[in-house]
Amino acid sequence: MALELRHLRYLLAVAEHGNFTRAAEELHISQPTLSQQIRQLERTVGVQLLDRTGRTVRPTDAGAAYLHYARRALRDLAAAERALHDVQDLSRGHLRLALTPTFTAYLVGPLTAELHGRHPGITLEIREMTQDRIESALLSDDLDLGIAFDGPHLPGIAQAALFTETLSLVTGPRPDARPAAPLSVHELTDYHLALLSGDFATRSHIDAYFDRHRVSPRIAVEANSIQALTEIVQRTPMATVLPDAVTHDHPHLAPVPLEPALPARTVALLRRENAYQSAAARTFTRLTEDLVRARGYAPA
Repeated sequence: MALELRHLRYLLAVAEHGNFTRAAEELHISQPTLSQQIRQLERTVGVQLLDRTGRTVRPTDAGAAYLHYARRALRDLAAAERALHDVQDLSRGHLRLALTPTFTAYLVGPLTAELHGRHPGITLEIREMTQDRIESALLSDDLDLGIAFDGPHLPGIAQAALFTETLSLVTGPRPDARPAAPLSVHELTDYHLALLSGDFATRSHIDAYFDRHRVSPRIAVEANSIQALTEIVQRTPMATVLPDAVTHDHPHLAPVPLEPALPARTVALLRRENAYQSAAARTFTRLTEDLVRARGYAPA
């Protein structure tokens, strides 16, 4: 019997769920049909691919090796389909983009406006996720591009530096509207802070800075939203730590330089090495590079 693509998709679904019933539900076919199709695949390749003896269905050694190539084959076929539908004049297209959470506060809006203004036929799918998930999704061909920070990265991830992100202590508006004088890091013990939660790479960056200088500020609020922090800081005496680009877009926030300064980070555009780059992805890359220069972000 000839091998068909549905056999590979069925095998991947069973391997992912470890269960024929849940895989059949996801595939919208009956369990007996799914079992029959897997047996047909095993007869075609001449080897048992799944161990059905336990409570959970698991790939055999041969099945694990076969799954590796099946995933790659389906990923490459999906890329081939996108290449066939790619339109060089950008009258249509689709781009799958992910960003680490802080970039949704100041970068995704201008980027979307630029892309839609220049190429309204391109649809944009945006996801917010942690950097490790972005890299995994790029490797599995679930994303075209990601915006995060420079390395180290998973093997197979390529990066292009975009700009240097700087951070500062941030308070609510100052009555005299004058720039705040620099503040020693050791004076942070006099402040109540509202910070991003530990899920954010930015929080790890901030905590490492505190540890390096042996200070333990009073953290009164932890939040998983930049918007929540900006609202809290504007309405309370608390302070926070945010990228300077966020503060520039909020006139009611006042940056306070720290001494020594918080270490800067290099923002990077990530993609999978050797992946097909659609016209939409190539255009978005150029547009992003143009936008960060136009907005005056520090060069990487």
